[in-house]
Amino acid sequence: MQRIFVTGATGFVGHAVVRALLHHGFLVRCLVRRGSEAELRGFESIDRVPGDVLKPEGLAEAVEGCAAVIHLVGIIREHRARGITFERLHPLATANMLGVAHEAGVKRYVHMSALGTRADARARYHRTKWEAEEVVRASALEWTIFRPSIIYGAGDELVSMLARLVRRAPVVPVLGSGETRLQPIAVEHVAEGFVRALRAPVSVGQTYEVAGPATYRFVELLDFIGAAIGRPRVRKVHVPLGLVSAATRALGWLPFFPVTTDQLIMLGEDNVTDPMRFYTDFGIAPESLAAGLKRMFPAP
Repeated sequence: MQRIFVTGATGFVGHAVVRALLHHGFLVRCLVRRGSEAELRGFESIDRVPGDVLKPEGLAEAVEGCAAVIHLVGIIREHRARGITFERLHPLATANMLGVAHEAGVKRYVHMSALGTRADARARYHRTKWEAEEVVRASALEWTIFRPSIIYGAGDELVSMLARLVRRAPVVPVLGSGETRLQPIAVEHVAEGFVRALRAPVSVGQTYEVAGPATYRFVELLDFIGAAIGRPRVRKVHVPLGLVSAATRALGWLPFFPVTTDQLIMLGEDNVTDPMRFYTDFGIAPESLAAGLKRMFPAP
């Protein structure tokens, strides 16, 4: 049985990837920061290696003998006072893990990026994701890069939060026009792609844009969430984007403020693609948003 080394396993996508690896018969070894061990409770059959992607010294010994490294570490929000920045957690952490894989003699590497990543992106999040991709592409490893769109599932950050708003609030705030287009994909499908790539030679040296089969305006996404949780009529109030931008410039650095300037930039951009090469190369059947939300919010 092949053993796979996973970084970022304690996160939302990481949990799904670990479950998929175990389902497909792989052994799993996870890099776990000290203090976060409890976040992998329930995965009794995996190996846990204490460590940090920003401190790669000595990690090669833990990676030796693994068939591949799956690198999932990334952040959507910086905490500069704690040294948690896009530059450190995206290109630097990626370079560290590529170096560890090379030192350990591991040739296969699968990397988590993001849809919208490009060199000239307005958001620093996307630009630093691009820098990380460039480090991967320059490596001598057999790499595959995945760029997912909005990922949803139990425990996610966006759809779960919107569902709570729809359930509890008399009206749901919508930034600007709400016409921004999104292409949500279920976390199970993203995880399946990562795992199937390990046995798909066609994926070596390839970058896959990963998304659901259909696009939705943000206001339509709210309606689909409402229908899934039994609130077929979702009342919305549009908040002027200029007002939110001004507030974010003044307060976005505060940890409790709900959105940063970078996130606001991304919320104003369409996040869509043609994902069919992802589904075709990995033999995954596309799932409608309605069906995915039904699984996420089963009827009582």
